[in-house]
Amino acid sequence: MTKTDVTITNHIGLHARPATFFIQKANSYKSSVWIEKEDRKINAKSLLGVLSLGIAKGMTVTISAEGIDETEAIKGLVDLINTGFAEFE
Repeated sequence: MTKTDVTITNHIGLHARPATFFIQKANSYKSSVWIEKEDRKINAKSLLGVLSLGIAKGMTVTISAEGIDETEAIKGLVDLINTGFAEFE
């Protein structure tokens, strides 16, 4: 299992449109992928689950993955977050 912490930098957090792009990216990997905020761990491939976390700008979350492409999954999702979803907004 690979995991890393990342801070959300886009102005609206991981809501609606950015969350959709996040789960689409997570679904592009074969590994199981989770996102954690505080004491809640959610399947990162579930839009409803990701939205239920209420992740806002400035919050730090943990992304973890387990499977054959776990390293690529973590890197891809962290890169997406670190761009601030700029290419989508």
